[in-house]
Order: sequence, then structure tokens, then C-alpha cells
Amino acid sequence: MRTVRATAAAVTAVIGASVAAVAVGRFASDAALKAPPGRPLPTEPRLTVHGTAAGQVTLTRHLATLRPGRYGLSGDGTHAIVGPVLEGVPDSADTVVRHLERVVRGTLEPGDRVWLTPNLYVGDPGTALGLDHTDVDVPGELGPLPAWFVPGVRDTWVLAVHGLGATREHAMNLMEFLHRHHFPVLVPSYRGDQGAPRSPDGLNHLGETEWRDLDAAIRYAVDAGARQVVLLGWSTGATMALHAAARSTLRDHVAGLVLDSPVLSWESTLRALAAARRTPGALLPLAVRAAQGRIGRHGDHHGGHHLGTPGPERLGIPTLIVHGSGDTVAPWQLSRRLAAAQPNMAILHMVADAPHGAMWNADPHTYEEALRRFLTPFM
Repeated sequence: MRTVRATAAAVTAVIGASVAAVAVGRFASDAALKAPPGRPLPTEPRLTVHGTAAGQVTLTRHLATLRPGRYGLSGDGTHAIVGPVLEGVPDSADTVVRHLERVVRGTLEPGDRVWLTPNLYVGDPGTALGLDHTDVDVPGELGPLPAWFVPGVRDTWVLAVHGLGATREHAMNLMEFLHRHHFPVLVPSYRGDQGAPRSPDGLNHLGETEWRDLDAAIRYAVDAGARQVVLLGWSTGATMALHAAARSTLRDHVAGLVLDSPVLSWESTLRALAAARRTPGALLPLAVRAAQGRIGRHGDHHGGHHLGTPGPERLGIPTLIVHGSGDTVAPWQLSRRLAAAQPNMAILHMVADAPHGAMWNADPHTYEEALRRFLTPFM
């Protein structure tokens, strides 16, 4: 009888541990599968505002606050635009002083908790940039998808799509540049975005299903007169662009790809986000398996490329990849491998000291020059 009880207790303990492990795996996988638009990814630290002065904001000293370039500084109900670290300005061992360009929403007060974001602007192209635009609805398979359209005279449209943790506002970083070069720009939302239909299971599929909403945007552009389109995507938006260029029935209209911080291995990205949530290393495989079960995916193939996503050597269209070693969410080595697969078709522009999705922020001038050269044949 004692043996039976001991065995039953052991089985109960194993079952309890298994249930706990599954719960931990699901929680860890939420870091990617339930990443809310417009909220910081787990890799992005929360910072404290220590003070403000004319043209200055003092923040917690962190590797993030030492990054070069321009960023949005967001908090609950607050958004500002900050520039580089100010040289020759008194700081301390615990703080960093950056240039404060302007506060566009709310106020910045000492003690406020904030985070840096690639989204420089908030609002819409009219309120943020003074650009004429139209709010349109793209007919998607799940329902209408709100989008911005900024007109231009060219018959090549640029379709710009955001990625993890971002919103349509991210595309406004490049909108003035694209408008200056007379490209019509369509910025669609996709399932799970504010105002867009919810994904049937409420989860982010890291581009595997969301690409169909980008496909709907391509159809909208072609029906509205676009002769061809260039797909410009950040993060999982870049993944969506790769899927659309390979799978869309309108893929012959896709003339080029611009992939910024592309997620080419969903497993690597999920592990990175789960680890940033302080998931113990031994439990990271559980997070991957939990994600596989929740969204019906399988392991990465083809040397680390995103599941089922061909490289540009199979697409046969010009591709600009912008990435850097500072990205802790999507391994940049995969971008290098993707570009090296066919040097005559793909160009890799490397950016140093930039986090995921923020390659433009680190060095806007150099980024835009690389983009100008890539887009010149479409002008």
C-alpha cells in the first residue's frame, strides 16, 4: 500500500510539474504571440525621467539611453522626440542627458517611467507631418483594414508595414523622404492592430497569416492604379513582405523589397523575447513548443530562414536588407546570409548600435541615402 501511495504521489508530482511547465511555456510565448502594438517589447528597458531643461532631458543611464540617433520617448499618455546624447553637459554615473527636440503629447516630469521607441511621430501624416493624406479602408479577408494613403505622381507605390511592438505610426519616419521623392505611399494596418479585425485566435502569427492582409493592400494599390509596388517592412512586417512576394497572386506586381530588421527565424525571435522576460534558459524550449502548438507552426528550415519564406535568390526581385548587430530580437547574421545568397539581387546595409526596428533612428541620413539609391530605378 505504501508503494502504491508513493507511486501515486510521484505521478501527481510529475503531472503537477508538467502542468506548471506548460503554463510557464505559454506565458513565455506570450512575449511574441501577444506583443501589443505600440507597447515596448520585453527587450526595451523602462527608464526614469530625472529632469528636464530647455532642450534637454535627463534619463536613467543605460545602454539604451547611450544609443546614437533620434527616437520617440513614450510613457503612459506622454510622447516626446529626443535626439543624441549631449556632449559637455553635466551628468552623473547614473544618468544620461539627451537632446529634447519637443514634447508632442502630455508632459515629461521627474519620476515619469518611459521607454525609447523607433516611432518618432504620433498621430497621422497630417497632424504629425503636415502631409495631405486620405484615410482609406483596405478590404481584407477578416474585414476592413484602416490605412493611410499619401499621394504621389509615380506609378510605383511603396507599401509600408510595421512589425512587432509598433503601429502604423512607425512608417511616418520615412514618409517625408518618400513623399519628397514623389512615391505614393500606402500604410496599411493588419489583423490585431487598433481598428483592424482581431486575429481569430487573438495571437500574432509573426507574419505567417498576417501577410494576407498585406496581400489585400497590394490588391488595393493595383486596383487604384499602381503599376508596381515596393514592399517596405520592419520586423515581422518584413517577414510579411517576403511571404507576400512569394505567395501573392499579384506577386508579379511586386518590384522590390526593403526589409528592415527582418524576422527570419521565428524561433530565435521568440526565444529572445521570452528570455527578455527572464524566462530561465532551461524553459525556453517550452516556450517554443508552446508557440508551435498555439499557432500551428513547425521548426525553422533552410539554414535559419523564416519558415517557408524563400530568399531573394528564389524571388528574383531586387531586395534591400537593413540590419545590424545591435538587434537582440532578430539575429542579423541571418540577414547577412540572406544577402550573401545572391549578391546580384540583394543589398545589405549594415547599421551599428541600433535596436530592433530602429535602423533608421540610429543614422537617418545614411539610411535614407541607401534607400534613395535602391529606389532610384523605380523613380
